[in-house]
Amino acid sequence: MRRAKISVIGAGNVGATTAQYCAMANLGDVVLLDIPQAGDMPKGKALDLFEASPLLGYNANITGTNDYADTANSDVVVVTAGIPRKPGMSRDDLLATNAKIVSSVAEQIAKTSPNAVVIVVSNPLDAMTQRMLEVTKFPPERVIGQAGVLDAARFCAFIAMELNVAVEDVNAMLLGGHGDTMVPLASCASVNGIPVTQLISAERMAEIVDRARTGGGEIVKLLGTGSAFYAPAAATASMVEAIVRDQNRVVAVAAYCDGAYGVDGYYVGVPVVLGDGGVKKIVELQMTDDEKALFNNSVQAVRDLVSTMHGLVG
Repeated sequence: MRRAKISVIGAGNVGATTAQYCAMANLGDVVLLDIPQAGDMPKGKALDLFEASPLLGYNANITGTNDYADTANSDVVVVTAGIPRKPGMSRDDLLATNAKIVSSVAEQIAKTSPNAVVIVVSNPLDAMTQRMLEVTKFPPERVIGQAGVLDAARFCAFIAMELNVAVEDVNAMLLGGHGDTMVPLASCASVNGIPVTQLISAERMAEIVDRARTGGGEIVKLLGTGSAFYAPAAATASMVEAIVRDQNRVVAVAAYCDGAYGVDGYYVGVPVVLGDGGVKKIVELQMTDDEKALFNNSVQAVRDLVSTMHGLVG
């Protein structure tokens, strides 16, 4: 049986840790790529990961490279490339810079892995996923953004912390754009089938929802420098697993909505069936009136972000 080939573009903390998790789960062979200016850094990280395999019991070929030729014919390509926002940098500066980086990456992916499923992790997530679709011209189901899996994991973690229960018993769902306008759905959260609305007061639940929205920012403040990478990488690797093992997982991702949820051609976080070939189906949920209003507000924020991106990069 042919092993899956997984390429990770960007060998920083998120990219390298995603490569590690994919290798440890024996999801396939892994290629870790970074720009030529990074020198042999991706080769060093790949070698370090491979040398750990006898100790941790995984069986994957792990390659570090600066050459997209080594990523050719990948089944899944994870894109973490981009820069974080720096002091003095405006939101538009970040948007323009990362849109150019993602555009360049997209051109290479289209040439070397035309049949791949692409998972975008670069921020601003919803706009970068839109840009990836525009440049690769891949079918929308094969270009997805990693957002809801991470955000739902944070939401579940906070609910488990509040109730002092096992995290694996908590299930949750989120909709909307990735960021402060995301919509954690209290109406869909449960603990081993018990609705959280029966376990947590509405006032306390509102505080947990707010913490989930700002979960990434909380990590940034605590770290002092840098941003989260363990949970983002774990979320990405779980998406890779759903695809290469055709698991048909029902998870929230940034998916292209062309009519679903009333969204007219944009990427927003929605629940999907994820498996071989990417998004197999978008699952439409019933929302409360308040949740629907928050979702529409989030979608408008995505539209505005994409419009600004187009004004900056064409």
